[in-house]
Amino acid sequence: MLSGDLPETETVDERGADLDVLSCDALVARLIETQRGAIDAVFERRREIASVVDEIVRRLESGGRLHYVGAGTSGRLAMLDSAEMPPTFGVEPELVRAHVAGGASALVRAIEGAEDDAGAGEEAMRDVDGGDVVIGFSAAGRAPYVVSALTSAGARGAFTVAVVNSDGSSLAEAAQRVILLHTGAEPIAGSTRMRAATAQKIVLNAISTAVMVRLGKVYENLMVDVVASNRKLRERARRIVCRIAGVDETRAATLLAAAGGNVKVAVVMSRHGVDAASARTMLERVRGRLREAL
Repeated sequence: MLSGDLPETETVDERGADLDVLSCDALVARLIETQRGAIDAVFERRREIASVVDEIVRRLESGGRLHYVGAGTSGRLAMLDSAEMPPTFGVEPELVRAHVAGGASALVRAIEGAEDDAGAGEEAMRDVDGGDVVIGFSAAGRAPYVVSALTSAGARGAFTVAVVNSDGSSLAEAAQRVILLHTGAEPIAGSTRMRAATAQKIVLNAISTAVMVRLGKVYENLMVDVVASNRKLRERARRIVCRIAGVDETRAATLLAAAGGNVKVAVVMSRHGVDAASARTMLERVRGRLREAL
C-alpha cells in the first residue's frame, strides 16, 4: 500500500491530468497505449504463474478442481474464463468454477455491497476440499468477499493463490501463493476495469490455457478436445482431423461420425487403423494424451 493505506490502483496518475482536453484521436491513442503496461506486469510474473500452473495440474490430475473467486470486474472476467473451458477443452463444467460476489446477477449489472459480504465469500467455499485450488482476484486485494473465500478455502486445505495489483494487501496475506501485478495507477483513477483488469485477464488466459495444455487437452496448438456443438465447431473438428490424420474432409467426417464427434478418437482410429472402441481404450491408457497415443 502507499501512504494513507491507499492501494496503488486507487492513486492518481498526474500524467493523465489532461485527459479531458485531448482531441478524440489523442484520447483513444492514450487509452490504448496505457494498456501496454499490463502485458509487462504479467510477463514479469511468468515464473510465479508457471509454478502455480504446475500445482494446479498436479491437483487436477489427482481429482481436484480449480475455483476462481472475484468481485465486480474481476469476478466477471473469472466467470468468462471458466465458461469457456467446457466447449474449448471438453472438460466437465465442475472442473473449473467461478464464484462471483453477488451471484449470476452481478454478471450483467453491478450489485451494490456484494463485494463487502464476507459471509457470502465463506459460504461460496462450502464444497471446496483439500485437493482443490482456489484463486482469488482483486485489484486492491481487499474485497471482503474474496478475502473471506480464500481464508475459508485455505482452512479447508485447498491450495490458495491471490492475484492482486497492489502490494501489502489482506488478500495476499490470506493466500499461500501471490501473483502481484504492478499495473500502477489507472488511466482514470480507480477504474480497475482498465489496466488492472487487462492484466488479470492475461493471467486467467495464461493459467487456464497452460493447465489444459499440460493435461493433454491440446495437440500441437490444436484444441483436440473441442466439443463440436455448432456448425463452426464441427467444421473446426473436421479440419483438425484432416490435419493430424492426413485425410480429406469426407474421410474426416466419416471418422468423426464413427467416433461420436470425438476428435482424438477419430484421429487414433485413422492413424492406427482401429475401431472407435479400441481407439478409446488406447487413449484411456495414456490419460487421453493424443501425442502419447500416436
